[in-house]
Amino acid sequence: MITGKYPSLRLRRNRKQSWSRRLIQENTLSPNDFILPIFLIDGSNKKESINSMPGVYRYTINRLSQIVDRAIKKEIPMVALFPKTKNSLKNEIGSESLNENNLVCKAIIEIKKKYKNQIGIMCDVALDPYTSHGHDGLIKSNQIINDETIEVLINQSLLQAEMGCDVLAPSDMMDGRIGKIRQALDKSNRQNVQILSYAAKYASSFYGPFRDAVGSKGSLKGDKKTYQMDFRNSNEAIREVALDIKEGADMVMVKPGMPYLDIIKSIKEKFKIPVFAYQVSGEYSLISNAIQKKIINEDAVYESLVAFKRAGANAIVSYYADRIDKIIK
Repeated sequence: MITGKYPSLRLRRNRKQSWSRRLIQENTLSPNDFILPIFLIDGSNKKESINSMPGVYRYTINRLSQIVDRAIKKEIPMVALFPKTKNSLKNEIGSESLNENNLVCKAIIEIKKKYKNQIGIMCDVALDPYTSHGHDGLIKSNQIINDETIEVLINQSLLQAEMGCDVLAPSDMMDGRIGKIRQALDKSNRQNVQILSYAAKYASSFYGPFRDAVGSKGSLKGDKKTYQMDFRNSNEAIREVALDIKEGADMVMVKPGMPYLDIIKSIKEKFKIPVFAYQVSGEYSLISNAIQKKIINEDAVYESLVAFKRAGANAIVSYYADRIDKIIK
């Protein structure tokens, strides 16, 4: 509570000099706050640009060191792997997700072989990169079926854990999948594999460039509103997080990020659990394109990232992560 009043109380005094502003700043950024997403493609010796995401690329397995080296050098704690699966490997049930030679599995093996535990590996647990219809679950009678999808997600989780994944990140939003995956991991003697639940993932319009990056944009039939959250709801997010914590989630994710700062803050204050935020592809592209057109300057990147910390996020998944040293400076 403020005691005193103007003119004896002048809040601008603390803002007068740079050194003073630095002394009283409430939130800071460091490389420890970031997770770097990496997109994977088949083939050899490729670094492929993504038109909708300037400055972001897809990498073949033998070019992974190019981006992972940079992440380690910049002291980023973890990378997140996302595959662009060939259309010829996709089908209605996403069976490629269970192939031990799929892109994600090969990338996990490559990173662990070369870097050991110098950097953490996070893998999405969801079927949308592998299904011909672009949905995160199985379809029956034009409905996304929950319990049958979970059975596939369990096997996908066990496979990724066997390959060496450190943090499993179920992003599918099926009811009950965290508990089932945790039980399966514990039963297979993988108690130390962490679960980062996309607990509050909204049916958002900000995912377009990501779907382009993983090749599911053109194949998506309908929308994901029957399983991803309604963006008009906030109390529902609290219920989702509470259930996932009870089922065994070690950390929770809010996605998208900036339009949902209120959700991040509410979850952090109520549960005191590590909360991660995803600065999604649409957010990234809006900012990056505006910078390219000189509508805004590059300081907007730093401002947008600090907003997540101010709201209470422990870490941020951001496509800017590999440039964070320059952004902080």
